[in-house]
Amino acid sequence: MAEDLVLDTAIRDWVLIPLSVVMVLIGVLRYFVSKLMRTFQTPDGKIVKEGQVIIRARNLRSSADFIPLKSFRARRTYYSNEENGLLHVPKGQAPQAQAQMFSDPNMAMDMMKKNLSMIIPQTLTFAFVNFFFSGFVAAKIPFPLTQRFRSMLQNGIDLSTVDVSYVSSRSW
Repeated sequence: MAEDLVLDTAIRDWVLIPLSVVMVLIGVLRYFVSKLMRTFQTPDGKIVKEGQVIIRARNLRSSADFIPLKSFRARRTYYSNEENGLLHVPKGQAPQAQAQMFSDPNMAMDMMKKNLSMIIPQTLTFAFVNFFFSGFVAAKIPFPLTQRFRSMLQNGIDLSTVDVSYVSSRSW
């Protein structure tokens, strides 16, 4: 095995710190762009009411030991009665989530906006790092790794003699 590499301390100042700052700033920028692209939809009253009933039923189930058995049975019947219970949904009337998703084109547009707000900064970040920081050995991991990690940690360095625990700046 080859001798250990001596990492230049200037790499920390001129590669790792700027790269870390750029990544944090891109994360902040991505957050604000996705916040600007987000559309606000007023929730449907029926859906909110159903959600509140489910929360109340969950609270009843979790606190069943703290109330009298007669009260628990009465409340359980109130929620789960097959004729007029709040949680009973007649067969054939259950909403299908996929059908609702495809019937609302705004939902598909919101998903595409979220994907674009992640893909575009990721592509620009890779291009930035590839242009400015390629070819540096930036850090060393303090524990040994197997050869399978070489392609993940040493992207941009085509030397098989370098130990796997060294990380390239592109992989960083």
